[in-house]
Amino acid sequence: MGARKYQMAEKLKADKKQKAIASLQNCPTSPRKMRIVADTVRGVEVNKALALLHFSKKEASAKIEKLLRSAIANWEAKNPGQRLEDTKLCVKEIKVDGGRMLKRIQPAPQGRAHRIRKRSNHVTIIVDKMVNEEQKAAE
Repeated sequence: MGARKYQMAEKLKADKKQKAIASLQNCPTSPRKMRIVADTVRGVEVNKALALLHFSKKEASAKIEKLLRSAIANWEAKNPGQRLEDTKLCVKEIKVDGGRMLKRIQPAPQGRAHRIRKRSNHVTIIVDKMVNEEQKAAE
């Protein structure tokens, strides 16, 4: 392997070590309601995000809070020598995708039936080190 390829591979490996991912599948909440909560914590520092989720009145916030704690635990497992208090972690990416849909029938007037779609979603959180604007300019 060439020197440039080796350096790039090492850099990618180091970047991958700083990221931690957690995902929640088939959560029985509509994606629209979940995205409202997800938008409040996207790009926010981890401790502030946990506080926002803990004191939110939305039902979806409890599920995202548990998922965020899982992502933090995954980061701690990947980086055993580092302390969470010393590193500034943030919610780098959070995405909410539509999951499976349960189809039900609701009786309607004059012998008809309306279809009800009970939606679910998939949530993925990526936690990473917070990058300052000065560090981006240096690279």
